Amino acid sequence: MSDNNVENRDSLSATRLAEQMEFLEKTLREKERVEEELRDSEKRYRRLFESAKDGILILDAETGKVVDVNPFLLSLLGYSYDAMVGQQLWEIGVFKDIAASKEAFKVLQESEYIRYDDLPLETIDGRPIAVEFVSNVYLVDHNKVIQCNIRDVTAHKRAEAEASAERNQLLAAIEQTGEVIVMTDARGIIQFVNPAFERTSGYLREEAVGCNPRFLKSGKHDEAFYRNLWETISGGRTWKGCLVNKRKDGTLYTEETTISPVRDAAGRIVNFVAVRRDITEHLQLTAQLQQAQKMEAVGLLAGGVAHDYNNMLSVILGNVELSLSRLDPGQPAQVNLEEIRKAAVRSTEITRQLLAFARKQTIVPKVLDLNQNVDSMLSMLRRLIGEDIDLTWEPEAGLCPVKMDPVQVSQILANLCVNARDAIADVGKVTIKTANVVINETCCAQHAGFVAGEFAAGDYVLLAVSDSGCGMDEVTLGQIFEPYFTSKGVGQGTGLGLSTVYGIVKQNGGFIAVESQPGKGSTFTIYLPRYADHAVGASGGGQVSEIPRGRGETVLVVEDEPALLLMDKMMLEELGYRVLSAVTPNQAITLAKEHTGEIELLLTDVILPGMNGRDLAKRLQSFYPGMKIMFMSGYTADVIGTRGVLDEGMNFIQKPFAITDLAVKLRDAVR
Repeated sequence: MSDNNVENRDSLSATRLAEQMEFLEKTLREKERVEEELRDSEKRYRRLFESAKDGILILDAETGKVVDVNPFLLSLLGYSYDAMVGQQLWEIGVFKDIAASKEAFKVLQESEYIRYDDLPLETIDGRPIAVEFVSNVYLVDHNKVIQCNIRDVTAHKRAEAEASAERNQLLAAIEQTGEVIVMTDARGIIQFVNPAFERTSGYLREEAVGCNPRFLKSGKHDEAFYRNLWETISGGRTWKGCLVNKRKDGTLYTEETTISPVRDAAGRIVNFVAVRRDITEHLQLTAQLQQAQKMEAVGLLAGGVAHDYNNMLSVILGNVELSLSRLDPGQPAQVNLEEIRKAAVRSTEITRQLLAFARKQTIVPKVLDLNQNVDSMLSMLRRLIGEDIDLTWEPEAGLCPVKMDPVQVSQILANLCVNARDAIADVGKVTIKTANVVINETCCAQHAGFVAGEFAAGDYVLLAVSDSGCGMDEVTLGQIFEPYFTSKGVGQGTGLGLSTVYGIVKQNGGFIAVESQPGKGSTFTIYLPRYADHAVGASGGGQVSEIPRGRGETVLVVEDEPALLLMDKMMLEELGYRVLSAVTPNQAITLAKEHTGEIELLLTDVILPGMNGRDLAKRLQSFYPGMKIMFMSGYTADVIGTRGVLDEGMNFIQKPFAITDLAVKLRDAVR
């Protein structure tokens, strides 16, 4: 072999060796790089593992032993690293619900993925926690490991529970509130109603959900009203107002309503919520209050007018009677004066009826015959109820007397007849009857119908008013005497009529029985105690055959109206009395001090300038202890009643009065 060949061969071997060395170095560098990257990866993994805010547990899939655990889980459970690493999972008490035994651990071994969204655990000190548990099976260096990720959801669950409790509380409030709550979708279809809706409307929840609220329409609002409502809420604004709706039974009711749009996170309207309050009863009570206030205003007006009106009537009536007494019979002027007297008497009755309506009249009980009082009212009652209704009068002959104010009788009849008229839709009949009745214990036990007042055995005078009207059911019967209760529409009744009747009857020791059925009319039967001690007219009722005259007694008259003072003086002198007259209390005191004889009687107005009549009487009686007192007034009972002149035993005459009435009162006072 030549030297050249040897050299060439050696050169080739050297090249190959160099290449191999280079490859080896490159491989070593690559290995070092990979190892470095692996170490970096392990460092990153370890940093992530140790800094993770979720618990991480690494298990050997074959043995179930804990290979690794991160600090967060140790802190969460309260264990140390050494207390967990190397232990089999089922030996660690907190995981008893995951792997209570080696057999239970097979679930984790055989499943590549397991998830528990709400797993209850306990810390080493027994504190309960809730976790979200996820396990995965991996191959690491040809060995199977199980990685368990454990997230603490205790606070989240607590927040959910609190939110759920708030929702339940809110739902309970909505369910129990007295306000009506209605929720619809964006198209206006009902999705929810609360029980108050069922109570108010009469519709069940199942009947309302899925429907448009238009089934509640009453016909009281036009389409423009509903169009404005819909345009308001669909435009994103809140609508407030009153809605008249119709219940399932067809009756109408008024609701104070607020309808608001509900928006989602994107700002789109997804629902409408209506909050409604039934104000039907409130409106009725408001109307009744307004009506009562109107009546009170009428009463105040009537009381003020009555005083001046009665004073003028007294002057007219007194002068006419004096003129008639001084005329010879058959004089042409007698007819004219008699007509004036009749007109004055009728005007007096009109005043008393006005005061009776306003419940301001003075109460002066008299022994009377109900038949006479009813008979005198028939023409007025026929005008009151109208021509379409037949008024029948059935009095019993020989009726026993009762003692009460005649004005109260008129008030009872007017109220009962007006109610009877209102109960009759078209034509019909009203019957008034009287009778003597005896109520025994058996009747008390067997009496049918509704009774108001002291229903007791005894002798009574019956006054009954029956009608052929619509009648009443049991519920209405139980309320008819309650103040402000009325079965009439708003603005058609005050609810005070029957309560006033009841008050009058009770005041006079009687009671009322009511019998009624729907469609069969009603009968109000009033039982008043018989008055057996006196004949009718013994207490001033009836006609007096001869006017009682004075015997020269001295009467001091005090009246602040000059014309009326003159009239009183003339009437007293006509009756045979000596008269001292004064226009003020001070003038009366001066006259009394200066008078040298006796003053048998003081006739004084109740309301006087500077001093009322009762105080004046006390002052004058200090000079004349035996002096009798008689009060007079044209004011109403509520004004003079507070001054003690209507007390039992007091002598009182209501203006205007005729000379006959004055004569009788004076005789009773001075005898």
